[in-house]
Amino acid sequence: MTHPNPNLIGGHISPYRVLIVDDEIEHRFLEREILDLPTYTVTEASNGRDALALIQNEKFDVILLDIRMPGINGTEICRLIRGELQEAMLPIIMVTGFGGHDDLSACLKAGANDFIRKPYHPKELLARVDAAAAHKRLTDQLDNAESMLFALARMVEAKDAPTGDHCARLAHNAMVLGNALGLGEDELLALRRAGVLHDIGKLGIPDRILLKPAALDADEWAIMRRHTEIGARLCGGLKSMRSTVPIIRSHHERWDGSGYPDGLRGNDIPLLARAFQIVDIYDALTYARPYKPALPQADAIRIMQEETRKGWRDPDIAETFFEIVRNRPHELDVVDPNADLGAELFSQLIAAGLSQEEIA
Repeated sequence: MTHPNPNLIGGHISPYRVLIVDDEIEHRFLEREILDLPTYTVTEASNGRDALALIQNEKFDVILLDIRMPGINGTEICRLIRGELQEAMLPIIMVTGFGGHDDLSACLKAGANDFIRKPYHPKELLARVDAAAAHKRLTDQLDNAESMLFALARMVEAKDAPTGDHCARLAHNAMVLGNALGLGEDELLALRRAGVLHDIGKLGIPDRILLKPAALDADEWAIMRRHTEIGARLCGGLKSMRSTVPIIRSHHERWDGSGYPDGLRGNDIPLLARAFQIVDIYDALTYARPYKPALPQADAIRIMQEETRKGWRDPDIAETFFEIVRNRPHELDVVDPNADLGAELFSQLIAAGLSQEEIA
């Protein structure tokens, strides 16, 4: 039988990690015998409490879970795995010889992904386990890719020390504006992610341009403007970034069509990009950069109002932001390091012994 290729770690195959949970030793033995291949590493638990402890302390790709067990039954174990242990993506396959439709329905509602009835053909069990484990590994890879993007984005920020907590401020301020605009949870999450990832394309910009302590010339600006397209390509392969990529690509477009990279105009500019650019500009004006000092808030708002009158900004979104600055300024620039999607990963790199200069 041909099996999907498990993750490669350090050039070596990493077997699928399977936890068998069943109070009957003969059933655990049978499942272990079927899974006795190099493709799998099998762990056993004879009751729900032991299973939950193992899941809390070890990593598994699939749980094979009996429904009818003394103490905590399979349905309750599912509920605890999804709720108490916060394992939303861990595949759970119910294995049962007695459960009727009501039992299976209850397990599926509690969070089970699939079920298999006893007696089963060994190839059926292998196929179900392989499919679930392969999906779990793919999800883990996507999670790792997303985490790496956030860590890389913090490396970009580290290159430019004077910006300080630029990403954290943008993530926060973008959500404040998004709430004022009545945006939904998915849109707010996209804005928050953009706070960290909007300039990740600057990884592809030479430091002599990125860190130049003076105004860029025309040729340098042409190179700098490519960061939006580079960033969109870097993040475009992840489905989880689908709503964030348009922000990354289009947050330098202008309402009158004079922006970049695509020269979009008016409502053709994605709504989230129009909102995000407002808080990005505000931050750029009110905090020091290598080429300019920080401006007082009043001066920053005056400049932004002038740019809006010129036709560079969405006037309705700009006015909503100005209203926040006038009436609720205390809601802006709140930096909570625990809320920054990239901060924890970046801190781990620093703790591992890498200086910001080495990272940059």
